[in-house]
Amino acid sequence: MNLAENQQLQSVRELFRYIPSVQGENIRPQSRGLQAGVVQNTHIDGLNIAATTDYAIEQFERIEVLNGLAGALYGPASPAGTFNYVFKRPTAQPLNALTFGYNTQGSLIERADLSRRFGNDGIFGARVNLLNQAGEGYVGDSNLKRQLASLALDARVTPGTLVESNLSAYQYVATGFPGTFALAKGIPFPSPPDPTMKGYGLKWAGDDNVTHIGSGRLLQDFGNDWRLTAGVLYMTNDRASTVPTDTITSTTGAYTATTVNTTFSLDTVLSNSASLNGKLRVGAITNDLFIGTTGFTWQRYTPFRTGAITLGKATLANPIAFAQPVLPDFNNRFHAQTTTQQSISFGDTLGFSDHLSVLVAASQSWIRASNINRTGVLTSRYAADGISPTASLIYKPFANMTAYLTFANSLQQGDAAPAGTVNAGDALAPYRSTEWEAGYKIDVARVNLALALYQIRRPYPFVGPNNVFAIRGQQRNRGIEISANGRVTNALNVYAGLSYIDPKLFDTGAVATTDKQILGLSQMTFDVLLEYRLPFLPALTLSTNINHASRRPGNYTNTDFVDGYTLVDLDARYQMHVTGRPVALRLAVDNIGDQRYWANIAPTGQNGYNSTDSGTGTIDAPRTFRASIEVGL
Repeated sequence: MNLAENQQLQSVRELFRYIPSVQGENIRPQSRGLQAGVVQNTHIDGLNIAATTDYAIEQFERIEVLNGLAGALYGPASPAGTFNYVFKRPTAQPLNALTFGYNTQGSLIERADLSRRFGNDGIFGARVNLLNQAGEGYVGDSNLKRQLASLALDARVTPGTLVESNLSAYQYVATGFPGTFALAKGIPFPSPPDPTMKGYGLKWAGDDNVTHIGSGRLLQDFGNDWRLTAGVLYMTNDRASTVPTDTITSTTGAYTATTVNTTFSLDTVLSNSASLNGKLRVGAITNDLFIGTTGFTWQRYTPFRTGAITLGKATLANPIAFAQPVLPDFNNRFHAQTTTQQSISFGDTLGFSDHLSVLVAASQSWIRASNINRTGVLTSRYAADGISPTASLIYKPFANMTAYLTFANSLQQGDAAPAGTVNAGDALAPYRSTEWEAGYKIDVARVNLALALYQIRRPYPFVGPNNVFAIRGQQRNRGIEISANGRVTNALNVYAGLSYIDPKLFDTGAVATTDKQILGLSQMTFDVLLEYRLPFLPALTLSTNINHASRRPGNYTNTDFVDGYTLVDLDARYQMHVTGRPVALRLAVDNIGDQRYWANIAPTGQNGYNSTDSGTGTIDAPRTFRASIEVGL
């Protein structure tokens, strides 16, 4: 995670902006313009977690992103990609790193990353990550607090047996920052407001999330060719969300502010995974085999008192800092939903020569879901099963080149009709998504180049004119992705990517919405990070990051478009030794042009769009500063 440390990133979502095909600002992480599920698409160490909370990036070694369909490997999920966060592990050598940081307006940060091995030949390992951040953010009277305690343990029980465990507790509080903006029917998106103005953010309103994670894994080697990996994870995500929503009701900027717009205040996830990987040779054909199972039980809890609370009316030109109303007790809640999913997967990569191989894989999955009302009565039940296959043809003309062609077909749990519809709570039949992808990768000197072309299709449900939630169209996303990562010269590193996507909605039965660009998606996005180490002062490294997104539709009829943006960040770090100890000084200026922009445009709900035909938007931070000093002891 050198990139995260060098750029002084403070959340997993900040990292996603460096991947053009991924959207992660103020939404669940998703790729290639497709909405992710709450649990199905996101993992820690391969084990499912809830994606609806903030995660401290300081506890992770790396973030892995697999674009496209992965149902054959991980079970039923949206075609929005797979996101895997990998916990930091104990290091072979002692590690003592202390970091002290400062953010715009006085948010102070203290971090510690400590690692040791104990016992004969270092049989036991422990790594501790501690974080405390508190202070005012870029809005006056705002408050940002992040507190993390993460512990990773391992034991080398035998030369071939490794047992790992992880414990993590994280509190994320962000109040006083701008909330979400929604639109009344027929109202276009206005120019982005000034995010620093009080009134868009309310001193008492925002997020208060507490996330606890406990996990364990067994890694067992059987000789050189076979390995068993098994793990279990349990997490709780407790959310007291009072983020305001300002619904703009006129073209002159009048809006109505509400709060407590989130239905659920607690998610619990118990997930499991086990796989056996190995190699076999049958005649002249090599086989890289795997068989495994993965799944989870996910429970959701809703406060007994729920429903949006109206705060009052104001205008964008003169926002009002509304007083705090009587808020619900978020801990006084009932068990509202349970979803259980389990899959058995099998795959084989058949190597016919050094140049040609074929991957085939499939999973058989079972899904069970139930909804319960506040009196404890079961109101609906859902059961489905199915197979998700994939196949890839892989050709390596030379050792440094790889070409591939992939087809995937994946099952996904059907969505439940949202509140307020005629069929509220009813679950739709499972969806099937399909994908074709062709790609080419080449390593040139110390730079990795990659090209991918793809098409993904999936059913698209939404609330129709009859107020019935149903599948009413097909989403088809076609795109191309290009990336270049590596060291161009001894002094220059580059991390660059470009994504062009043509996301269309078809077969809606209405001329106004069929063959239209999907709401909120930019056709062109790119990110370029350049790092240059000064030859005459090698201790100093300068970097710049350029992030661009083109304009996006603000509604499904494509009569309203929201301007795109181009952001420039500048960073510098100076690495030296003081009395024999490594010291790193880092300074960053984000959004150096102080651009106002809509960071994210998204559908009004997880299940497509409703009768307003418009999305919701969030505005992001102005120019901000970050500085830190890291000392190795």
